[in-house]
Amino acid sequence: MNQMTVKRYIVLFEALFLVVTLSPWSDNLGKRLAKTAKIYFNDAGLLAHLLGVDADGLAHQSVSKGALVENFAVMELMKLAANSQARPSLFHFRTSSGQEVDVVMETRRRDLVGVEIKAAATVADADFRGLHSFAAIAGKRLRAGIVLYAGRETLPFGDRMWAVPLEALWAEKR
Repeated sequence: MNQMTVKRYIVLFEALFLVVTLSPWSDNLGKRLAKTAKIYFNDAGLLAHLLGVDADGLAHQSVSKGALVENFAVMELMKLAANSQARPSLFHFRTSSGQEVDVVMETRRRDLVGVEIKAAATVADADFRGLHSFAAIAGKRLRAGIVLYAGRETLPFGDRMWAVPLEALWAEKR
C-alpha cells in the first residue's frame, strides 16, 4: 500500500474510534509535526484477536504480551489523563539513537512525566535507559520517570525515577 492510502485508513480508523495516535514529543513544535505518530488500538481485546493471541498463547508469546500490555496501559493512561484536573497531553518519545519512552505526559504548565511500560514482573536499571535519556533533554521540567511493570511493589530507582505496579492504573486509592 502506498503511504497516502495508509494515512487515509488511519484517519478512518480514528474516526471510527478503533485506534488512537500518540504524536512524538519534542520541545520544538515543528519537529512534533514532522515525526511519525505511534498507533494504539482502543480495545486491547480486539488487538489480541487480530494478533491471533488467546490466554494460553499470551502466557508463551513475550512479543505479543509486551505489545498488548503496552497498548492496554496506554489506553488506561489516556482515560486517567482525560479525567484528571491537570489534563495532560500524551506523546511518545524516541531519539535518533533509538532511546524511547512509551508515554510522555505534558501539562499545560509544561511539567513532564515519562512512562515506560514493561510486561515483566521484575524491573532493572536497564529498564530506565530511555527515561534517563529523556531526563537529560527535559531537565527540571521532568517531575517523574516511571516504569510500569507487572510486579507488586513501588520501588525507587534514583532521582525522580520509580518502578510502579501496572495495577496502580486501576487500583483503588487507600
